[in-house]
Amino acid sequence: MTTLTDKLIHQARVRPGAVAVVSDDISLTWDQMCDLSLRASTLLRGKGLRKGDHVALLCGNRPAFLVAWFGLANLGAVTVSLNTGIVGEGLRYSLRQSEAKAVLVERALLEAKWADLEPALEGLTVIAFDGEHDLFAALRAEEPDAPFDGDGADPMSLIYTSGTTGLPKGVLNCHEAFLASGRLMAQALDIVESDRIMVFLPLFHTNPQMYAVMSALEVGCTLVLRPKFSVSQFFEDAKRFGCTLFTYVGTVLAMLMARRSEPNFDHSLTRCVGGGCPQEVWRAMQERFGITPYELYGMTEIGGWVTGNTTAAYRFGSCGRARPDVEVQVVDGADRPLPPGVAGEIVVRPKAPNVLLLGYWANEKATWEAARNFWFHTGDAGMMDQDGFLFFQGRLKEIIRRGGENISPFELETALLHHPDIEDAAVVAVPDAIFGEEIKAVIVARQPFAAVDVRRFLKGRVADFMLPRYVQFVPAIPRTETQKIQRRALQENTHAIIDLEPGG
Repeated sequence: MTTLTDKLIHQARVRPGAVAVVSDDISLTWDQMCDLSLRASTLLRGKGLRKGDHVALLCGNRPAFLVAWFGLANLGAVTVSLNTGIVGEGLRYSLRQSEAKAVLVERALLEAKWADLEPALEGLTVIAFDGEHDLFAALRAEEPDAPFDGDGADPMSLIYTSGTTGLPKGVLNCHEAFLASGRLMAQALDIVESDRIMVFLPLFHTNPQMYAVMSALEVGCTLVLRPKFSVSQFFEDAKRFGCTLFTYVGTVLAMLMARRSEPNFDHSLTRCVGGGCPQEVWRAMQERFGITPYELYGMTEIGGWVTGNTTAAYRFGSCGRARPDVEVQVVDGADRPLPPGVAGEIVVRPKAPNVLLLGYWANEKATWEAARNFWFHTGDAGMMDQDGFLFFQGRLKEIIRRGGENISPFELETALLHHPDIEDAAVVAVPDAIFGEEIKAVIVARQPFAAVDVRRFLKGRVADFMLPRYVQFVPAIPRTETQKIQRRALQENTHAIIDLEPGG
């Protein structure tokens, strides 16, 4: 099976009455999902759209997103998954740079973002819908389209990077990249038809698309869609819908641990999968809630994920071993492989065709630079142990270089989150005339405490050269819609910084 349509039709035939997706007020079987998606393909074809066209999709976490997404895949179009949280020029840039010919949009979002969208909509076909009621009614008036007669190498997705360090880049992926991700994820976590995967991360993001939707498409299990992550409703929702697993980014797990302090085993959740889980949160998820995190390493460009802990090979604190269809190495600045235990840049290359990105859309320079020496350079720091388990250490561009020492913000942030009075933390570089860069710890406190306590707490937990010089207390850490720290905003914020070495 080489395309999403092939797999969707297979599930509709094998388990037509099994529930494919459920939300608060909608439930679709695999047969219904397939039928509506093929009709969506017909409707889009009637709007003049064809194979290879780019179509922007701006929609929240609801069944309509999936029907539209599968419909576009059947048409052979490329879905431009727009971030529902971006505004202004960032939103217009994605529309223009993607060269979208049409936008399929939830009406509430269209109205809320009209001032931002209108300048970029000239010449585009706008297809708006209120929700499932009117969209599905319109689709049922169409005939099902013929199944997509394409190949796994055909492009189907354009997802923009977060742009935290520059202009976002559009990552172009094909059908097989998605299918391989789901196929291997299902094997890694022993996902079966009876599983119910809770999805609260935004569907425009690679994480739920490749980890959750593709796993469900692979085995025919159920997707449980939630509008967004809610600490207060998390376990209640899991119990109500009978969820067995969910996908995560580390921030949501940290929030869960910080605000749900009492043990809770009154649910059916057994495991979760994602990236960025601090070790103390990892341990607490197992002990307090009976949920096992399966930490992985991935990004949109490398087929969603390339290493992961599995039920057969699991190492606490690591991102697991490489998938069987890719090679993963850690290299120095000259792309020479580094021995186990030595940190460097994580690089990846495929063993099978069509599992990594097809390229950055309309950005040959960035594509070529990332593919230096025939390895995809992730820009992330990590190290391998003797057994091939990868340990992530943060973004190379975010590494702080203080007096000749390289310091990982991720390592410091993980240590800070052990502090009982710290709810959230971020670490960034501050220019310094002597050391080149100094360290600023930005803290969200549960209750007031002295800034000097930050150093006292870290002493002995990290090397002395990693102790921050500056502390800044803030009400919240600015993050993207996919929970990445907006470090540039923190570096630019100079309000009420406390110097722990005044006159130093």
